[in-house]
Amino acid sequence: MADTRRRRWLWVVVALVGAAAIAGGWYFLSMQTADPASKKGGGKGDAAARTLPVVAAPVKLGSIDVYINALGTVTPRNAVTVRARVDGQLMSVMFREGQMVKKGDLLAEIDPRPFQVQLTQAEGQMAKDQALLKNAQLDVERYRTLLAQDSISKQQVDTQEALVRQYQGAVQSDQGAIDNAKLQLTYSRVTAPISGRVGLRQIDPGNIARASDTTGLIVITELSPISVLYPIPEDNVPRVMRRLATGEAIVVEAWDRDQKVKLATGKLITVDNQIDTTTGTVKLKAEFPNETLALFPNQFVNVRMLVQTMADATLVPSAAIQRGSPGTFVYVVKDDQTVTVTPVQLGPVQGEVTAVTTGVKPGNLVVVDGTDKLREGAKVELITPEGRTTPPPGSKARAPRSERPPGDRPPGERPQGEGKRGSKGGEGGKGGQGGG
Repeated sequence: MADTRRRRWLWVVVALVGAAAIAGGWYFLSMQTADPASKKGGGKGDAAARTLPVVAAPVKLGSIDVYINALGTVTPRNAVTVRARVDGQLMSVMFREGQMVKKGDLLAEIDPRPFQVQLTQAEGQMAKDQALLKNAQLDVERYRTLLAQDSISKQQVDTQEALVRQYQGAVQSDQGAIDNAKLQLTYSRVTAPISGRVGLRQIDPGNIARASDTTGLIVITELSPISVLYPIPEDNVPRVMRRLATGEAIVVEAWDRDQKVKLATGKLITVDNQIDTTTGTVKLKAEFPNETLALFPNQFVNVRMLVQTMADATLVPSAAIQRGSPGTFVYVVKDDQTVTVTPVQLGPVQGEVTAVTTGVKPGNLVVVDGTDKLREGAKVELITPEGRTTPPPGSKARAPRSERPPGDRPPGERPQGEGKRGSKGGEGGKGGQGGG
């Protein structure tokens, strides 16, 4: 009998514990799934949950530059392969690889002795022929005297005069040989034909330099100024030609491969005279001073050519431009702090600003950050990029309490320093008086 009662109480205790566990679990789950907004006060919490913080910027009116972008190749204005003009042993080199040289600087010397010998021979032959000419001229004077005395025939005089002219021709030929020998001697000194940068040496001293060598001695390239060749689509040619017809210089910028660093600024100097039918492009040439030598021959650069400046354009931050099913659009913040999807027609882009032709007008606020969760009619809260709240459109922001003048207080607001502590102090004073 006692065992039966004990078992019955045991089952009752187990049932009570199980019921308590089920009730606790149900309460815990109900608290976890409860709407957090309901804990904070119903309707006000719901409104806060639907408000999305965004950063907005105004649409402005201003000017924007229209550029044509292209990929260009840096080309030296002059590049010369310096070759020996006479054959001979290279005696010495007067330049360093990579050195900047000026026109007329001595670069190398070829053994001049063979040419000096040729010059000496030519001068000796000329001296000989000049002596023969002098003697022939004296003889012709004598023959003319004898002919006047009728002592010799006219034929002898004519023959002697022909001999004089023969020697005169020989002297002229000797003079040419002398000039040629002097020229060959001059060619033994190799000088720079242009100013520029010297490349790598192609031949070492001691070797035989020949005028027929295709590689030459060195290559000199002119780096300052320097040119850039780049193609543009044929559709842009009329715009460029109209700008050239005005006589204004067209500014051209050269940027690095990543388009982050501007290497140089120059101007357009010429346009090719025909369009390449295989690519539908035309080549342009721009010239850059290149005083800092930032441009190097055969370097690839990104070219930006200014062809037009649009005045009074509607400018929108490029970060506000969105693309989706409506096409290209922006989120415009309305006065009630909701956003609306507004399609826009894009114009030229310059840096972080894009010109638009339709859709918005100057003064509109467009969302530039926080567009991920926005939808048509979404409620937003304007904040600064640092996270501070900004006043809604059309409202007048009130300065912080510490920065307001004493008279600028809303009705019922106490002056700073007159809070509860001040009122308690007053009551304490009254109590002191009563105790006195």
